[in-house]
Amino acid sequence: MSAAPLQGLRVVDFTRVLAGPHCTKALRDLGAEVTKIEPPSGDIGRAGLPYVGGMGLYFVQQNAGKRNLSIDLNYVEGREIVTRLCRGADVIVENFRPGTLARFGFSYDDVRAFNPGIIYVSLSGYGQSTSWRNRPAFAPTVQAETGLTSIVQDHFGAALSEPRGDSCSHADVYTGLQGVIAVLAALQHRNRTGEGQHVDVSMAATMLSVNERAGAMMSGIDTDGEPIALSANESHIFEMSDGTRLTIAASPIYSPMFTRYCAMMRRSDLLADARYATASLRRQNLAPLLAEIRAWITTFENLEQLQAQVSEAGLAVGRVRTVNEFVETDWAKEWNAVVEVDDRAGGLVRMPGNPWIFSRSELPSPGMPAYQGEHNEDVLGQLDFAPERIKDLQHRNILLSRR
Repeated sequence: MSAAPLQGLRVVDFTRVLAGPHCTKALRDLGAEVTKIEPPSGDIGRAGLPYVGGMGLYFVQQNAGKRNLSIDLNYVEGREIVTRLCRGADVIVENFRPGTLARFGFSYDDVRAFNPGIIYVSLSGYGQSTSWRNRPAFAPTVQAETGLTSIVQDHFGAALSEPRGDSCSHADVYTGLQGVIAVLAALQHRNRTGEGQHVDVSMAATMLSVNERAGAMMSGIDTDGEPIALSANESHIFEMSDGTRLTIAASPIYSPMFTRYCAMMRRSDLLADARYATASLRRQNLAPLLAEIRAWITTFENLEQLQAQVSEAGLAVGRVRTVNEFVETDWAKEWNAVVEVDDRAGGLVRMPGNPWIFSRSELPSPGMPAYQGEHNEDVLGQLDFAPERIKDLQHRNILLSRR
């Protein structure tokens, strides 16, 4: 096995909370050396509950393994330190509101002046140069603006007692992953041309691009009752006689899938039932159709038996599990989908493992979450700062260190 794919890559991480830290955590887990610049007030992600030993596990998941330099950029000395750090960096990632870092002398143009090969990735809600550039952006608001919240409400319809959005921060984590793609693509460009560049990554554009139904929705074409795309969005939840809940990844309303449902249930008679002759009719008569499917599902003793028959029809079934149930499965253990991370309080906490397995590269261990400013002395020592100088900066609170 050889070294991790991104070993030797030096990343300066100006990010906080979720989208940016998720991006730089992936780079770190692929082998990059990531130095997180944390302001004196701290990354508010540290406040994410629950705490172990005073450290928020929300922060641990997104930042374990990164070096931490906590520094006040309002001081000239602080800006000089970070300038020296950026001078030797390959990649900078930031997710402040556009223009924020420019006030401290760390815009792309500022950094490019002394490090022309820098790859500088900016993650923001609406981009660096649009008319919406100054709007605050958090996952729920971006998801509302870009259609996801409307999709969720339309999907559940009258089943919602009140209007609700999705419970996950899709806009943040997807944008973080798009940031990783941007870094890797820009690295390849630099390998080919020697040029660095600035990559502008928008949460709003990300949410539109990952919506696999967007093209169909924008077409305005009437599908006459058929679900758009491939109907997975209208998959139903069913329950076996023992209480096991599951979903089959297709809607019986969708004509190609209706024939598969009939084959799966060995119910060719349903193909001739006038109530189910078209997608529109199946939508109107969905309740009795689902009743047929639910009755059939209760005839199976266990999920394994059901899965075998579902698979024969070319469909997939999945059990509705909690996260904790899933991580106890044989598959999760075979993949090493859960890793143990030092909680800095004498114990270990479980965190998600890597989504990749490389045949020729060995990835680093999960690493530990850093206390704020834990690596101040290490980072400045590598920048050739004398110990006396470091102590002076700490005494003047230009460097911050707190557990």
